[in-house]
Amino acid sequence: MRIETVTDPQDARLRDYRDLTDVALRRVSEPAEGLYIAESAKVIARALSAGHRPRSVLVQEKWLPELEALLAGSDAPIYVVTAEVAEQLTGYAVHRGALASLHRPPMPDPAVILATARTVLVLEDLVDHTNVGAAFRAAAGMGADAVLITERCADPLYRRSVRVSMGTVFQVPWTRLPRWPDARRVFDEAGFHLAALALADGAVPLDGFARARPERVGLLLGAEGDGLSRGALSAADTIVTIPMAGGVDSLNVASAGAVALWALAHPPA
Repeated sequence: MRIETVTDPQDARLRDYRDLTDVALRRVSEPAEGLYIAESAKVIARALSAGHRPRSVLVQEKWLPELEALLAGSDAPIYVVTAEVAEQLTGYAVHRGALASLHRPPMPDPAVILATARTVLVLEDLVDHTNVGAAFRAAAGMGADAVLITERCADPLYRRSVRVSMGTVFQVPWTRLPRWPDARRVFDEAGFHLAALALADGAVPLDGFARARPERVGLLLGAEGDGLSRGALSAADTIVTIPMAGGVDSLNVASAGAVALWALAHPPA
């Protein structure tokens, strides 16, 4: 472990943290898989526990002992900066005191993820990173075995997604799916019943679906506003709706996922 004090926000050693451009981090050529940023000691600890490998850590001095303990045995450098340098570097006040630049792990094969799963969330084309993080937190809290996301879904390792998820993006297994109808074949081969949460004529109420739930279920959740695509709806075995009150027609996507997961885990008699 190397501990280095850095006083210049333009120092080349801090380039991973400059303006926190997550898109640029994903595209760096070294390492080939790209990088992502984790914020706060708690989130960094969860990333390390999941086996993710840090490239470096940026920390303010009062949080240094905690980060030293987390990184014991690691060869990643720890860059110690003042709060002012951290804000000049990143463009915002780093209230949680620590940031880590970590190597992105390779994406697992969806078939491997599904092989041991019974209940999964499937996120199609969500564009809001906050909703992605909240969906992962719901998946973890409600006992989903995995989350699978489409090619155009927002990145779970985007800094905001990681923060909103409270680090559960490192806890819940996840990967990306191919496009429909190839994705449907992945679920068929694993023996999954796909249930699309959507408003549609003839949709099955959630409690009725939960009462007779299939052994292995994938819950499809669509993008904010537009909902599920025609491809996803065509791939679904069942269209499921959450009965609503108070003139409300739908829930936030992460809330809908949490309600559906709870219902599947606690079916009515």
